[in-house]
Amino acid sequence: MPSAIVTGATGILGREIVFALGKDPQKWQTVYALSRSQKEDYPSNVQHGRIDLQAGPQELAKQLQGIEAEYLFFTAYLQKDSEQENWDTNGAMLENFLEALSMTGAEKKLKRVILTTGAKQYGLHLGPAKNPMEESDPEVKGSGRPPNFYYRQQEALRTKSKGKGWDWVVTYPNVVIGVAKGNFMNFATALGIYATVTKELKEPFIFPGNPDLYTGFDCFTYSQLHAQFCLWAALEPKCANENFNVVNGDVQSWQTLWPKVATKFGVHIPAKQFSLKAGVENEVELIERPPIADQAAEMGIVDRIYRGKLIMKVDLTKWAQRPEVKKAWDTVVARHGLDKDAFDKATWLFLNFVLGKNSDVVINMTKARKLGWTGYYDTWDSLSESLDDLADEKILPKF
Repeated sequence: MPSAIVTGATGILGREIVFALGKDPQKWQTVYALSRSQKEDYPSNVQHGRIDLQAGPQELAKQLQGIEAEYLFFTAYLQKDSEQENWDTNGAMLENFLEALSMTGAEKKLKRVILTTGAKQYGLHLGPAKNPMEESDPEVKGSGRPPNFYYRQQEALRTKSKGKGWDWVVTYPNVVIGVAKGNFMNFATALGIYATVTKELKEPFIFPGNPDLYTGFDCFTYSQLHAQFCLWAALEPKCANENFNVVNGDVQSWQTLWPKVATKFGVHIPAKQFSLKAGVENEVELIERPPIADQAAEMGIVDRIYRGKLIMKVDLTKWAQRPEVKKAWDTVVARHGLDKDAFDKATWLFLNFVLGKNSDVVINMTKARKLGWTGYYDTWDSLSESLDDLADEKILPKF
């Protein structure tokens, strides 16, 4: 029976991989869940190991003594203030970890590394990209483009696996929906708090993002579905040395999702919501040359390229600073015994981006389907279940 190592075990994606492995002790004998701290109880076949992934390879080798496995699920990620810092920190974390496994001798047992990155692979954070997004699309690099640490990590896998007994798989999830205990860095938490406070203030439930995106299209990834994909890809021989989009399998639109969110929270969407003055509107231009510009000539659309922009009907970073908003959250917290810190730790800037971009996102799952992947999850179901989980964790009031 194989064993597994999971880094970033307390993150939204890493946690689900740990528990998916933990559900099947007959298949996965030992699972090493590595993180800076253990936040919840694990199944009997899961062992927690404390690790500092920012340490150098020698120190990591000491921390990894006695830990070896056939499969490494690397989901660890540290958000830094700039893309260069992200490149430096996250690139080094993976490289040093692999070097440490070589130093301890654990690399000899290793068969496959499954690395989690994201659809930032396609430069979505920089502006409009080609649709649908496919794994064969070129990396978004060159003059005027910030570094993308995903590219460094994938090059590290290609380089360090040469001549060794292991191969690799890379996953590209997008806008992850899920919950991890004590981790507020997720899309559902910020959205749920926005709806909760809006209800408390008895204000209209206005879509805070780009009015054009409201009727546009996006793709999402449920953390539990991603975990299932990672376990499948770890053991599927045809996945060796391949990268894969991993999204739910449907294409969604906020014109469908937003009314469902409103019904769940018991709030009202005005009939002409985008005609109302929200008071905290904002626009932010992205880099001058969007990702799609790299392929525009061959597609014949050079004259139809437009710059990326975030258009916020309600700038949530400013909204979250309003005194009446903070007071309303404090009132809800006191009434329901919620975790007060969730508000300050919520990812308002990220939610601004998810809802404010001025381009559709359609992500193709054909590559995985051709190799036998059949997984699917309805995006509304995944969001609704995650909001219920947040209520169970006392982040949001019970529905």
